[in-house]
Amino acid sequence: MIFSKYQALGNSYLVLPVDRLGMPPSESEISRLCDRYFGVGSDGVLLGPLPSAVATYKLRIFNPDGSEAEKSGNGLRIFCRYLWDQGLVGDQLFSIETLGGVVAAQVLDSGLRVQIEMGNVSFLSTDIPITGTLREVINETIAVDGAEFQFCGATVGNPHCVIPVAQASEEMARRYGPLLECHSLFPNRTNVQFLQIIDRNNIRIEIWERGAGYTYASGSSSCAAAAVAYRLGLCDQHIAVHMRGGIIHIALDKLFNAAMTGPVIKVCDGAVVPECFS
Repeated sequence: MIFSKYQALGNSYLVLPVDRLGMPPSESEISRLCDRYFGVGSDGVLLGPLPSAVATYKLRIFNPDGSEAEKSGNGLRIFCRYLWDQGLVGDQLFSIETLGGVVAAQVLDSGLRVQIEMGNVSFLSTDIPITGTLREVINETIAVDGAEFQFCGATVGNPHCVIPVAQASEEMARRYGPLLECHSLFPNRTNVQFLQIIDRNNIRIEIWERGAGYTYASGSSSCAAAAVAYRLGLCDQHIAVHMRGGIIHIALDKLFNAAMTGPVIKVCDGAVVPECFS
């Protein structure tokens, strides 16, 4: 099995080219590939490029537990860099179809940065989804493990639970993230971000990623957290999102359409032998 490994601010993905695969990997094979002790090690698997009737290419995104994700900002930037490395796209705008919708993309700085138009950030309960009546999920209460938080729900094609706090910490994400991910309010589980406001143009987030756990960086989480900060009137439309892995820049318009720009680094090419899955 041939793969290419890339990382975006410490969030890594394996790209599996469909034209070199006999069969798509199973959930258990994806979990083994992503395992840092028994496999290659990554935060997910990208399967593509696939043909699309509505975009330049189609991409399937898998979490390290084998479940399929609707969208991933870092995964999309990595896939775009892979397409650029393979000579399948140039410097012009192109589009990628995901389960979470079609995005427009452009590779910048000879592949070192990628900009993705992630689409509209919605706070509607039915879009996210979150149980209960139709509403914008803003400043609602959620309780886990004896603690209560105020949270905002958001979707960028995948679900997010954004919790504003005075001081975001890794410990907080690791302790409460797995409980919030599987909370009964979220029928499809959720990504979790603890959001700290630095100033009008800078925020910091700690992330618990659905199906992956604590992660250094996330593009869709950056979009969701920035949109919540703007929706609450705490930040302006151009926001630098600081994470353990580095910084992603988010630009929002007044309708909460989000454009994300961030770096991508290629790590290696390789091949996994069948013995890995035994």
